[in-house]
Amino acid sequence: QVQLVDSGGGLVQAGGSLRLSCAASGRAFSTRVMGWFRQAPGKEREFVAAISWSGGGTSYADSVKGRFTISRDTAKNTMYLQMNSLKPEDTAVYYCAANTRQSYYPSSRIQNYDYWGQGTQVTVSS
Repeated sequence: QVQLVDSGGGLVQAGGSLRLSCAASGRAFSTRVMGWFRQAPGKEREFVAAISWSGGGTSYADSVKGRFTISRDTAKNTMYLQMNSLKPEDTAVYYCAANTRQSYYPSSRIQNYDYWGQGTQVTVSS
Protein backbone atom coordinates (compact mmCIF):
# COMPACT_ATOMS: atom_id res chain seq x y z
CA GLN A 1 0.00 0.00 0.00
CA VAL A 2 1.07 3.55 -0.75
CA GLN A 3 -0.51 6.52 0.98
CA LEU A 4 -0.52 9.89 -0.77
CA VAL A 5 -1.29 13.23 0.82
CA ASP A 6 -1.53 16.21 -1.49
CA SER A 7 -1.57 19.82 -0.34
CA GLY A 8 -0.82 23.39 -1.36
CA GLY A 9 -4.00 24.37 -3.17
CA GLY A 10 -5.74 27.68 -2.65
CA LEU A 11 -7.21 30.78 -4.22
CA VAL A 12 -4.99 32.86 -6.49
CA GLN A 13 -5.49 35.59 -9.05
CA ALA A 14 -4.84 34.98 -12.73
CA GLY A 15 -1.14 35.26 -13.46
CA GLY A 16 -0.21 34.10 -9.99
CA SER A 17 1.62 31.00 -8.77
CA LEU A 18 1.05 28.06 -6.46
CA ARG A 19 3.13 25.04 -5.51
CA LEU A 20 1.44 21.74 -4.82
CA SER A 21 3.06 18.96 -2.80
CA CYS A 22 2.37 15.25 -2.61
CA ALA A 23 3.90 13.24 0.23
CA ALA A 24 4.11 9.47 -0.19
CA SER A 25 4.32 6.96 2.63
CA GLY A 26 3.90 3.23 3.14
CA ARG A 27 5.49 1.20 0.35
CA ALA A 28 6.65 4.38 -1.38
CA PHE A 29 9.85 2.63 -2.51
CA SER A 30 7.74 0.66 -5.01
CA THR A 31 6.71 3.81 -6.87
CA ARG A 32 7.70 3.86 -10.55
CA VAL A 33 5.98 7.02 -11.76
CA MET A 34 4.08 9.78 -10.02
CA GLY A 35 1.71 12.16 -11.66
CA TRP A 36 -0.70 15.02 -11.25
CA PHE A 37 -4.22 14.99 -12.60
CA ARG A 38 -7.03 17.51 -12.26
CA GLN A 39 -10.79 17.52 -12.43
CA ALA A 40 -12.97 20.56 -12.99
CA PRO A 41 -16.70 20.54 -12.16
CA GLY A 42 -18.65 18.60 -14.75
CA LYS A 43 -15.53 17.41 -16.53
CA GLU A 44 -13.53 14.21 -16.58
CA ARG A 45 -10.28 13.87 -14.71
CA GLU A 46 -7.41 14.87 -16.98
CA PHE A 47 -3.66 14.44 -17.03
CA VAL A 48 -1.46 17.37 -16.04
CA ALA A 49 2.11 16.08 -15.61
CA ALA A 50 4.09 13.00 -14.63
CA ILE A 51 7.61 12.16 -13.51
CA SER A 52 9.62 8.97 -13.48
CA TRP A 53 10.56 8.40 -9.86
CA SER A 54 14.05 7.02 -10.43
CA GLY A 55 15.22 8.72 -13.64
CA GLY A 56 13.33 11.98 -13.34
CA GLY A 57 11.98 11.98 -16.88
CA THR A 58 8.89 14.14 -17.24
CA SER A 59 5.86 14.64 -19.44
CA TYR A 60 3.26 17.40 -19.55
CA ALA A 61 -0.15 18.10 -20.97
CA ASP A 62 0.04 20.64 -23.79
CA SER A 63 -2.19 23.01 -21.84
CA VAL A 64 0.39 23.43 -19.05
CA LYS A 65 3.71 23.18 -20.92
CA GLY A 66 5.93 26.14 -20.18
CA ARG A 67 3.87 27.15 -17.15
CA PHE A 68 3.96 24.14 -14.81
CA THR A 69 7.01 22.22 -13.58
CA ILE A 70 6.89 18.81 -11.94
CA SER A 71 9.72 17.69 -9.67
CA ARG A 72 10.43 15.21 -6.91
CA ASP A 73 12.62 14.79 -3.85
CA THR A 74 13.29 11.08 -3.54
CA ALA A 75 14.86 11.47 -0.08
CA LYS A 76 11.62 13.00 1.21
CA ASN A 77 9.32 10.81 -0.92
CA THR A 78 7.65 14.01 -2.04
CA MET A 79 6.54 15.27 -5.44
CA TYR A 80 5.86 18.89 -6.35
CA LEU A 81 4.00 20.82 -9.00
CA GLN A 82 5.09 24.42 -9.44
CA MET A 83 2.31 26.27 -11.24
CA ASN A 84 3.08 29.68 -12.73
CA SER A 85 1.07 32.04 -14.93
CA LEU A 86 -2.13 30.48 -13.68
CA LYS A 87 -5.30 30.94 -15.70
CA PRO A 88 -8.97 30.67 -14.68
CA GLU A 89 -9.22 27.50 -16.75
CA ASP A 90 -6.67 25.87 -14.42
CA THR A 91 -9.32 25.89 -11.70
CA ALA A 92 -9.91 22.30 -10.58
CA VAL A 93 -9.29 19.77 -7.87
CA TYR A 94 -5.74 18.51 -8.33
CA TYR A 95 -4.90 14.91 -7.46
CA CYS A 96 -1.53 13.27 -7.14
CA ALA A 97 -1.21 9.66 -8.18
CA ALA A 98 1.33 6.86 -8.04
CA ASN A 99 2.02 4.05 -10.47
CA THR A 100 3.60 1.04 -8.77
CA ARG A 101 2.93 -1.72 -11.30
CA GLN A 102 2.89 -0.38 -14.85
CA SER A 103 5.44 1.13 -17.24
CA TYR A 104 8.31 3.21 -15.90
CA TYR A 105 7.54 5.81 -18.57
CA PRO A 106 5.82 8.96 -17.18
CA SER A 107 2.58 8.21 -18.95
CA SER A 108 -0.58 10.30 -19.14
CA ARG A 109 -2.67 7.12 -19.10
CA ILE A 110 -4.88 7.35 -16.03
CA GLN A 111 -5.28 3.58 -15.87
CA ASN A 112 -1.57 3.24 -15.10
CA TYR A 113 -1.99 4.84 -11.68
CA ASP A 114 -3.12 2.68 -8.79
CA TYR A 115 -2.89 5.03 -5.79
CA TRP A 116 -4.43 8.47 -5.43
CA GLY A 117 -4.31 11.40 -3.05
CA GLN A 118 -7.43 13.00 -1.64
CA GLY A 119 -7.19 16.07 -3.87
CA THR A 120 -6.50 19.75 -3.26
CA GLN A 121 -8.60 22.59 -4.65
CA VAL A 122 -7.00 25.20 -6.89
CA THR A 123 -9.11 28.22 -7.76
CA VAL A 124 -7.87 30.91 -10.13
CA SER A 125 -9.87 34.12 -10.23
CA SER A 126 -9.95 36.39 -13.26
